[in-house]
Amino acid sequence: MHAVDPAALAIPHAEKGMRIGLFGGSFNPPHAGHVLVAETARRRLGLDRVWWIVTPGNPLKDHGQLRPLGERLAAVRRLADGPHAAVTAFEAAHRIRYSADTVALLRLRRPGIRFVWIMGADSLASFHRWQAWRRIAAMLPIAVVDRPGASLATLSAPMARYLEGCRLAERDAAALPFRDPPAWVFLHGPRSPVSSTLIRKAYGNAS
Repeated sequence: MHAVDPAALAIPHAEKGMRIGLFGGSFNPPHAGHVLVAETARRRLGLDRVWWIVTPGNPLKDHGQLRPLGERLAAVRRLADGPHAAVTAFEAAHRIRYSADTVALLRLRRPGIRFVWIMGADSLASFHRWQAWRRIAAMLPIAVVDRPGASLATLSAPMARYLEGCRLAERDAAALPFRDPPAWVFLHGPRSPVSSTLIRKAYGNAS
């Protein structure tokens, strides 16, 4: 049983002007594919840090297979233990369910930070189902990192079509943190076939 460290419930510290990537998810469990997404974005965008935001629970997913928050936090810390990573569960302390509210809170509490939303391309196809997804895109730039079998989603996803004129060329990715939203980029890089769903199935914990 892993208790939630009270320090993990606080919003991480950041100095004004820093470029911070926000990488949220259930991480149920975290795996090498998550690390590749975070590190690809950090390197290509020139980010100072990536905040791994371990959510209380994704409203679009079945919570029946969700491991306790403290357990998932501990697992993420084992993977994201470098100097450029911060692992946090502040959403639980603020009773936040939706990413749009997460972004709004951070813009209020951490003014002067250049935040970028990071997500794997496998999340792109369903982004339009997120609560207030257009508001998210209007509040901060978005980096979408390639995942196996998801590359073509950039051509057909509602989010990609909606923001078609706001997409940066991949060669200009380092400029993304300095762009006014809406702005986004699709990043190619090393890909891992591992997924949380496959891991749960391997252990017989998925329906």
